[in-house]
Amino acid sequence: MERIGLKLPDFLKKSVPICPIRSIRGPLQSMKYLDEFRDPALARKLFDEIRAVTTRHWAIMEVCGGQTHSIIRNGIDQLLPDEIELIHGPGCPVCVTPLEIIDKALAIAAQPGVIFCSFGDMLRVPGSEKDLFQVKSQGGDVRIVYSPLDAVKLAQENPDREVVFFGVGFETTAPANAMTVFQAKQLGLTNFSMLVSHVLVPPAIAAIIESPDTRVQGFLAAGHVCSVMGYWEYEPLVEKYHAPVVVTGFEPLDVLEGIRRVVIQLEEGRAELENAYARAVRYEGNVPAQQMLREVFEVTDRTWRGIGQIPQSGWRLSEAYRDFDAERRFDVGDIHTRESAICRSGEVLQGLIKPSQCPAFGKECTPRTPLGATMVSSEGACAAYYRYGRWNTEKTESG
Repeated sequence: MERIGLKLPDFLKKSVPICPIRSIRGPLQSMKYLDEFRDPALARKLFDEIRAVTTRHWAIMEVCGGQTHSIIRNGIDQLLPDEIELIHGPGCPVCVTPLEIIDKALAIAAQPGVIFCSFGDMLRVPGSEKDLFQVKSQGGDVRIVYSPLDAVKLAQENPDREVVFFGVGFETTAPANAMTVFQAKQLGLTNFSMLVSHVLVPPAIAAIIESPDTRVQGFLAAGHVCSVMGYWEYEPLVEKYHAPVVVTGFEPLDVLEGIRRVVIQLEEGRAELENAYARAVRYEGNVPAQQMLREVFEVTDRTWRGIGQIPQSGWRLSEAYRDFDAERRFDVGDIHTRESAICRSGEVLQGLIKPSQCPAFGKECTPRTPLGATMVSSEGACAAYYRYGRWNTEKTESG
């Protein structure tokens, strides 16, 4: 914030203690360094413990795309007992950004006098006819930024241009985007706006459980989301649906510990909320960040790519900050689109099929010619399967 000459709001000035590394029961108790969370001896111990307690088939969903990549990259799903099935969830923010929002971004970015700013992972996500890289090649001023505050700085430096930031993601990236709009208002910027496509995890979990086709019996919750929002939000889900939820990190031992805890609960007929990522996540979460979110955003219905509309599953700018809404400013609210007829990324995002079960996987749809965001994003399940050579869904003989 100092680089644009502003002070923090009062509620962000309060001292918030940094969560220390806490003791975790079991083999993760004394972990301190990253490499220790990839220790093969401890991994074997966790695999053995999971095998020892597993007596029947269980289907567990890892919600986050980062966890999916960790699982596929390290072959965790192949090494688990045959009775344990991991289902990949919709926790990739790029992947669930609806096609119509991408087309709205393309329409805004193509307008003269606009500087369109985005993180790099959105530039190759296909819209109905093109992506942001193609808009850039055709003369659009599309720029990759590393912080939303970079877009505010561009707006200050280019008062004769409209600067738009593409605000996408789950609860993890939302506080920084909220702070950016807050600062833009403090600065009195009239040439800055944000195209918002923020979604929330708990309503998506509820939608997955309530789907008549669901097979999911327990969840690994995304640790980085919970580091912001806490994990108190999941208590009503656990109580209502009687499904275990374990907050989990992203390293191999984090994922295995989360799976172990979920399996033990399922085998014992319990459904509880547990935190297996205590070194980074507290029950209440980051309270000042939550206050900033409530200041700038309000909850709204959101459409998820490939899934459809989920009630109260996203954020939009609140009335006090509605002047910074790029969708309204550029009058692109009426853009509606249809997904590819042969892309089955929606079923992948809902955990109904594995990426390799889509007929277009590795054929019409590759990282060079993606049909859907799940093949583009660094957290997409289709990208993970392609990158790590998962051309079928069968376990190896070592599984």
